[in-house]
Amino acid sequence: MKIVLDGMGGDHGPQVTVLGAVNAVKEYDVNVIITGDKERIEKELSKYDYPKDKIEIIHCDEEITNEDKPVQAIRRKKNSSMVVGINLVKEKKADAVISAGNTGALLAGGLLLLGRIEGIDRPALAPVYPTLKGISVLIDGGANADSKPRNFLEFGIMGSIYATKVLKINKPKVCIANIGIEETKGNDVSKEAYQLFKTAPFNFTGNVEARDIPAGHADVIVCDGFTGNVILKLTEGVAGAILSSLKVEFTRTFFTKIGALILKPGLVNFKKTFDYTEYGGAPFLGVNGALIKAHGSSDAKAIKNAIRQAKLFVENGVLEDILREIKVLGEDNVD
Repeated sequence: MKIVLDGMGGDHGPQVTVLGAVNAVKEYDVNVIITGDKERIEKELSKYDYPKDKIEIIHCDEEITNEDKPVQAIRRKKNSSMVVGINLVKEKKADAVISAGNTGALLAGGLLLLGRIEGIDRPALAPVYPTLKGISVLIDGGANADSKPRNFLEFGIMGSIYATKVLKINKPKVCIANIGIEETKGNDVSKEAYQLFKTAPFNFTGNVEARDIPAGHADVIVCDGFTGNVILKLTEGVAGAILSSLKVEFTRTFFTKIGALILKPGLVNFKKTFDYTEYGGAPFLGVNGALIKAHGSSDAKAIKNAIRQAKLFVENGVLEDILREIKVLGEDNVD
């Protein structure tokens, strides 16, 4: 299996992408193609011992930055590490592509170069959401600010397949993020989506309120990208604030420091639960290829786990299952 890694993407560039790739080829049965500045990538690779036949470099003399306008960057910077990587998947020369770079550009590249799966109106980001029961999938995590009921149905199908195939959740519970659990609650889109979900080909268990999401009441949380992105960032901010507050309190006196030492294993586990590096990245579901968005501040561990995530995505036939389910949905003529 060949996985493309945008070597120039993210806040730390080749320093972390190269180390992540090195660790991945040692641990997983994959070959990695790193796209980007060959000289810089080779310099980083020279620091490590790894199977030389497992990593290939494709030189690119352009780079898409976070300041670039997404669509314009994809169309103009054809020899950028991101565009070259996406095209390798399009040309069937690689099985998946990962980038920690410009999110908007990656999404635009997926749509413009790979195209949508036939029958999918709007592809969506599907990041993992940590809960007290394990992990869930939140879809859409930010690709579409506004969505229609039909989009919600597509999100539910794709999210359920991903949760089953990659996260290994048996019969994942699919819920609509809403302001109440009652069928009549929410805006028109949520209420219409609820009716579509009643006959959908997944395990729909109703609405879920935001306060119940961290408790793990839903395995797949369906919402528009605006709502999903707010949920993600609020959760990240609250988790960070709690950890910061605990640090202050546990270092306040000699006795609280002793308490901190006793509680340290539990605190480490708590932090690990909300650590994005454990989960790698978010797949962009609905495009005709395996496209993974890693966090912009990813370290080598996050990159390695994103490669593992891409491997599972391809091995478990997520794309093929989505194609099949959406085809059946079209045949059933669900509006």
